[in-house]
Amino acid sequence: MKTDLQQILSITGEQGLFRYISQARNGMIAESFLTGRRSVFGPHAKVSSLSDISIYTEDGETSLKDVFLKMKEILGEDSAPGPKSDARELKAFFDKALPGYDGDRFYTSHMKKVVTWYNLLKQYASLDFEEHAGSEEEEKEEDK
Repeated sequence: MKTDLQQILSITGEQGLFRYISQARNGMIAESFLTGRRSVFGPHAKVSSLSDISIYTEDGETSLKDVFLKMKEILGEDSAPGPKSDARELKAFFDKALPGYDGDRFYTSHMKKVVTWYNLLKQYASLDFEEHAGSEEEEKEEDK
């Protein structure tokens, strides 16, 4: 089953990732990957869909989905380095996975989040991602 990154959420102040379940009268309902518990998050919760996140590179930005796909290509069936890995190890890994990342704006703390998210998706979802009609149209526009 393919993973829809628009439905996978990172919520500030909460550990791990969440899957969007539905809209509630006073916010939204999301289910934690780690605990499986469903929670209501109010309208003031800072929620980011993984499909909306990009990483700064020297040439602009690269979508998180593209970074995950490159990581999968490099790692195969292995897991990404853990978030407690040495900063040099994380930087060396991202030198392979995302050559040309902007070291001034893509910090080690960001790298830790990305490898954590990758490992959570690998364990609780799938690293095969759904394509959306809008993204295909954007790619065709960029090719022109």
